[in-house]
Amino acid sequence: MTLRVAVQMDPLHSINIAGDSSFALMLSAQERGHEVYHYDVGSLSLDEDDRLIAHANPVTVQRIEGNHFQTGERRRLDLGRDIDVVLMRQDPPFHMGYITATHLLERIESETLVVNNPRSVRNAPEKVMVLDYRRFMPPTLVTRSVEEVRSFQKKHGAIVIKPIHGNGGKAIFRVSEEGENLGALFEVFNQTWPEPHMVQAFLPEVAKGDKRIVLVDGEIAGAINRKPGVGEFRSNLAVGGYAEKTELTQEEQEICAALGPELKRLGLIFVGIDVIGGKYLTEINVTSPTGIVAIDKFNGTDTPGMIWDAIEARL
Repeated sequence: MTLRVAVQMDPLHSINIAGDSSFALMLSAQERGHEVYHYDVGSLSLDEDDRLIAHANPVTVQRIEGNHFQTGERRRLDLGRDIDVVLMRQDPPFHMGYITATHLLERIESETLVVNNPRSVRNAPEKVMVLDYRRFMPPTLVTRSVEEVRSFQKKHGAIVIKPIHGNGGKAIFRVSEEGENLGALFEVFNQTWPEPHMVQAFLPEVAKGDKRIVLVDGEIAGAINRKPGVGEFRSNLAVGGYAEKTELTQEEQEICAALGPELKRLGLIFVGIDVIGGKYLTEINVTSPTGIVAIDKFNGTDTPGMIWDAIEARL
């Protein structure tokens, strides 16, 4: 089966091919003989005939640093008629531009498979969908009220404050149990973001790592343990964390078993969940999950191949 694949993502020259999951998916698609196109979300247009158009470049990729892609002449593509699969892979943050793109892509779902399902992505931001699984989460508060945060901190001690639509470990702060600078920090959060913020009890277990588990069409594909770098409590690879090989605990397998069927039902084919301390679920990443390159490096697996198998099965 030869597919025509359009990848909606950030500029190709800006990616780190050593660990970029979108690049790995494109490389795998190309190896299967699929035609691959790249376009930026800003090129989307809905024309007067209600056809969704993207101005895209045919692209070939190769694992050569500094020379990792070549593009052909730009084309006007009807994403419903000219394309079989759209990979929605531009990075968060989750904002109105992102939401609008999901509405536009939703209009072609009867013609073209969009991965992940745009409606489900829109309804499942990383730190919102996870609230449906509070039984697996650390104590969590969502609020703009500093009074609510102070009450929460009196009960739980040290806390972590983060933007509810943040990504990549950015703007995540630990506040000690003494609450120093809490008021000033929350003023900055309220001035910077119009939505509520997420506050969680600090988990000392994060020093031992934050596990990224990838699920493909609801099934466990693999995992890595991400550990904080020197002087950090954040373990995200984007902020200096590093990865190591890992196995899943019984509690982590139970979390995956609880999430898997619902992820599959919602058309969320490629999902990354984050678990701390072997049992505390903190995020469900559906917008542009990462981690598959490191997982395959440690485990000798082929997660991009698993994702394409799942896509082809749905087609």
